[in-house]
Amino acid sequence: MIQTIEMNAGLEPGLRFACLLNGVGGCCDLDWKGVETWRPEDGFLWIHLERDVPEAISWINERSGVGPLVAQALLDEESRPTVESFDGALLLVLRGVNLATKDEVELVPIHVWIDQHRAITLRDKQHSLSALRDIRIALQGSRGPRRAGGLLVQICEKIVRDTGPGIEQMDDEVEQLEDRLLERVSSDARRTLAELRRRAVHLRRYLGPQREALIRLQTEDTRLLDRSDRLRLRCVIDSVIRHLEDMDALRDRTTILHEDLAAQVSERIALTSNRLTAVAALLLPPSLVAGMLGANIGGIPGQESPMAFWEMSAVMVFLMLVQGLLLRRIGWL
Repeated sequence: MIQTIEMNAGLEPGLRFACLLNGVGGCCDLDWKGVETWRPEDGFLWIHLERDVPEAISWINERSGVGPLVAQALLDEESRPTVESFDGALLLVLRGVNLATKDEVELVPIHVWIDQHRAITLRDKQHSLSALRDIRIALQGSRGPRRAGGLLVQICEKIVRDTGPGIEQMDDEVEQLEDRLLERVSSDARRTLAELRRRAVHLRRYLGPQREALIRLQTEDTRLLDRSDRLRLRCVIDSVIRHLEDMDALRDRTTILHEDLAAQVSERIALTSNRLTAVAALLLPPSLVAGMLGANIGGIPGQESPMAFWEMSAVMVFLMLVQGLLLRRIGWL
């Protein structure tokens, strides 16, 4: 039934959607005109904007009713996860999984301003967050949040939920890479390993601050969150901690793989160097004899004998065979 619900989003510039919650799990959609005429007594309003669109920027700065510092924070280009309290309201910056990138897990910012009467969320136009989409689907099915605290907790829950599958996918890729490195070393394996380490660093960079932000949110002295909200946030924090532990384990495994890969490459280089040295050693006696015979001095043996060349060649072949046996015996070949 959820899949058959028709959702309209992005029909007006800068406004992804606006929902007026009815207090029993449902909502009705508003356009820009409805947002402009909304009053707190109409019910709780959730506005989701495209942060980098001029219409949304103009509304935040001029008609949203938030202070200039809050407006600047909501429109900030690059922000780490954080939570700030403003006299009964909360400003949050969190990181969620961007569905627009299919090949890797990319955490993109979502800015949230929420008080008792209204919530404003912003993300970039080219980004797509399934967490907010799922909450809106639940609202249209009359199964969504009923108040400000419930909406805030659900945003946190679903943002953290979406991070798990990406980490599991990276874990599977590391396992496949481990199996491949047992067989042979390839330049493709080195590129894959480098890409995995880069992605792990990106996730770890934001998951740590996100954990601290959620812990601060749980302990924040605000009327927006009741006891059940804080218990649910505790579960969310536990999930983030597990994700961080998985990322630490993933980082250690990729480090070990990198060391094994470097050791295999060094071993191949050493083996190649030994073989080249062995070949140079095999060619040393013929080179020495050729140098001596090429000297322009008298007394060169065999210069009067027609079989001297073949005799000398046979001696060189014999010496090279003896050298080959000796080099194989000492393990150079």
